[in-house]
Amino acid sequence: MERAAKRELVSTLNDVFNTTSVVVVAHYAGLTVADMQKLRAQMKQAGATVKVAKNSLAKIALEGKDVASISGLMKGPTLIAYSSDPVAAPKVAVDFAKGNDKLVILGGAMGTTALNVDGVKALATLPSLDELRGKLVGLIQAPATKIAQLSTAPAAKLARVFGAYAKTGEAA
Repeated sequence: MERAAKRELVSTLNDVFNTTSVVVVAHYAGLTVADMQKLRAQMKQAGATVKVAKNSLAKIALEGKDVASISGLMKGPTLIAYSSDPVAAPKVAVDFAKGNDKLVILGGAMGTTALNVDGVKALATLPSLDELRGKLVGLIQAPATKIAQLSTAPAAKLARVFGAYAKTGEAA
């Protein structure tokens, strides 16, 4: 790798570590090309990214960053998965690791908080931002629906009462 390419990669990783909210580090030794493509596709669909970078370059890019705690995990064939959604990358990584024992999650970081394997798995169990937004919209809409039902209920009761009087008037 030439110096210019190395500088560009370090610059790219600097941007990644500055802008993402969560980074997951995993060993990928033994994964086939097809498995890596599948992992990349799943990450992309969830709004996350997977990158394989030389550990020494990743450590240079990590210096002074919030997620610098992951530099100790950068040993051997490692990949980093990252996303701006704090749940997306851990969720896909944990799900993929369940089905493929060649992907071994080592840990990660969320901002200045270092995560061990259990921390990454705990993040993976949380609902994503889109799921939380959906629940919030549902909670907001529920009271409006109930108010509409309550406001139409008295009119319906009056209509039934008038209907009953009309039927008793016809019978008499």
